[in-house]
Amino acid sequence: MKKGINSIVQNMTLEEKAVLCSGADFWSTKAIERLGIPSIALADGPHGVRKQDGEADHLGLNKSIPATCFPTAAGMASSWNRDLIHRVGQALGKESQAEGVSILLGPGANIKRSPLCGRNFEYFSEDPYLTGEMAAAHITGVQSEGVGTSLKHFAVNNQEHRRMTTNAVVDERTLREIYLTGFEIAVKKAQPWTVMSAYNKVNGTYCSENEELLTKILKKEWAHEGIVVSDWGAVNEAEKSVEAGMELEMPASSGSGAKRILEAIEKGELSENALDESVKRLLKVIFKAAESQKEGVTYDKEAHHQLAREAATESMVLLKNENQILPLSKAGHVAVIGDMAEHVRYQGGGSSHINPTQLDSIYGEIVKTAGKDASVTFARGYDVNHDQAEEKDLLREAMIHASTADVAVIISGLPDRYESEGYDRKHLSIPENQQELIKAVASVQPNTVVVLCNGSAVEMPWVHQVKGVLEAYLSGQAAGGAIADLLFGDVNPSGKLAETFPENLEDTPAYLFFPGEGDQVEYREGIFTGYRYYDTKKVSPLFPFGFGLSYTSFSYSGLAVDRKEITDEEKLTVQLQVKNIGSRFGKEIVQLYVCDAQSSVSRPEKELKGFAKVALQPGEEKTVRFELDKRSFAYFNTDLNDWYVESGEFELLVGQSSANIVLKDTVFVQSTAEVVPVFHRNTTLGELMSNPKTAVILEQMQSMMEGSAEAGASDAVSSDMIEAMMQHLPLRALIPFSQGKMSEEVLEELLRRFNEAVKPPSSLKLERVSLGGEND
Repeated sequence: MKKGINSIVQNMTLEEKAVLCSGADFWSTKAIERLGIPSIALADGPHGVRKQDGEADHLGLNKSIPATCFPTAAGMASSWNRDLIHRVGQALGKESQAEGVSILLGPGANIKRSPLCGRNFEYFSEDPYLTGEMAAAHITGVQSEGVGTSLKHFAVNNQEHRRMTTNAVVDERTLREIYLTGFEIAVKKAQPWTVMSAYNKVNGTYCSENEELLTKILKKEWAHEGIVVSDWGAVNEAEKSVEAGMELEMPASSGSGAKRILEAIEKGELSENALDESVKRLLKVIFKAAESQKEGVTYDKEAHHQLAREAATESMVLLKNENQILPLSKAGHVAVIGDMAEHVRYQGGGSSHINPTQLDSIYGEIVKTAGKDASVTFARGYDVNHDQAEEKDLLREAMIHASTADVAVIISGLPDRYESEGYDRKHLSIPENQQELIKAVASVQPNTVVVLCNGSAVEMPWVHQVKGVLEAYLSGQAAGGAIADLLFGDVNPSGKLAETFPENLEDTPAYLFFPGEGDQVEYREGIFTGYRYYDTKKVSPLFPFGFGLSYTSFSYSGLAVDRKEITDEEKLTVQLQVKNIGSRFGKEIVQLYVCDAQSSVSRPEKELKGFAKVALQPGEEKTVRFELDKRSFAYFNTDLNDWYVESGEFELLVGQSSANIVLKDTVFVQSTAEVVPVFHRNTTLGELMSNPKTAVILEQMQSMMEGSAEAGASDAVSSDMIEAMMQHLPLRALIPFSQGKMSEEVLEELLRRFNEAVKPPSSLKLERVSLGGEND
């Protein structure tokens, strides 16, 4: 095929090459019939196939054909179930084949920097490792059916506010450790056919024109084999995008993009060779997609609905279960309260809005699941179309239903208008009328359970007034059945939060810096996002990352490692036993975190590096194994521009959540890449003293340093102050402070001796860094 593609490109006119780099219309690529180049269709995802019915409108938001609406990524990540997400991906791939869709746009691997981001329901997690693993499972599932994916939005697209022009200013270490790692894992493990460049700028350059992101990192460093497609309308200047490594502009730009490319080549601003390479990569994907298309594909709508129900049950998280109020008895009187019980909130707004093949009613499914021995009544409680607490009749009716029941189940959450592509949330509250309802019902019914339907974290000032809270997220078309399954115990809750729920918005890491000012947002919280921030700052959240309750209990024991000391080039096996010590079948999510016990750089208290979901019958015990590699212990060293492990002891922390660590062990990791410092006139005395090889030489300078100390001593300063000043004194300062004992010539000779002393044997793997600031 490569030879064939080369031949095709040789026979293409310059204009045909330029035209191919833009779409034919809103959803398809350009066909060139004379050369046998077909057109392929793309469609929005990621939690369903959103193929427009009929002609596309100017925003691509017309009504779409019916398709299974699965839980959104916020919920699916809370399942922590790679196999389940893979199976959902397979179903999405099959439905794409049935509709003639070659590339399904998704999944979204952007980090949940702030719970206010209006599109958080489409993103997996605040944690890059969990994000990458979930995204890879989704991609491999879809692509196993011969349908490509588009990993998005690359990169640092963490808000909707001014998303098409905003400049995300983020330091290199934070970029690598937090905002690129999820994409990296997904690309390396799953090879998505396409990666979608984001709207925004990163450090001053639009993502669609960012050669560092698209070519140096994605194509060369991560070895991505597919193409880059722009987010719809994200191209700023088409010729710069081609030069940077973006192959396909979407949607069609009415010839504007092709014209700019041709003009740039004529002016010598873009080489034809760069365009040729772009076209070759694009053709490879187009032909791969065309050859993978299958005729006559159908799918079982009911089977996919049942898969959506299974996915929804594992996506929901039981947050509170005081006095084991859940599961509910299938007898007695249950009062179901809340407009959302009938007007179900099951997905977010914007380009991922699916037209479901069917839709469960929460109230209807509760009635069905409760059975004939239970009495289930309904009260609307609030109007989902309004926020203010003005419907006193609805509130009184709800209180009457609740007071006469054995238990009240309130269906609450965020209305459609609160969460959508295109804008961010302004606060973390649910509507005022729903808050008033919860408080009023709880005041007359002590057995109150709240079910939340929302795409991201919410504040819960009423949480201590109710006995149960089930976070249902936006769980797709089968949300109603899944909620009923969990409330009555037909399925045991097994989801755990993939994001931290804060007590208050003011507690969140990016609170002071989100969404920025004008067209610039600075990521000043750095690597301390999500639980990394809460752990390090000792801020107690409402519910921590990785938290979720079950109707059974689990015990952990026998944490062991295969070796107590490894090099950073070796892998470490960690294992433990997990046992179901309760009376019901259940699934437990075991989480492995790593902590650098003593680091020379700022690092989070712990970071997720492994997880497994284990299914256990009552009394059953299983062994869980994890394998850790260099990246499990490394941080991104910006001096080396690479991942680096400092030699030292690391703690292995196994927990049921980020806040509940139950087992600990340690391992010593030896770095194989010795960092060789380069000393210069701005290197400090403290840095030289901390290195045994140079400390010896400093001892020979003792009289000179004592002279410097005496020169600075007076009644106004203490010995502690002198010691501190000497610690951070640059070598060059010894010249004026040494009373003539140090000269430029002596300093030059000292620097030669220092650098000679740390010069390693030629057999060692070396990494050289400048120490102490600029070398002037």
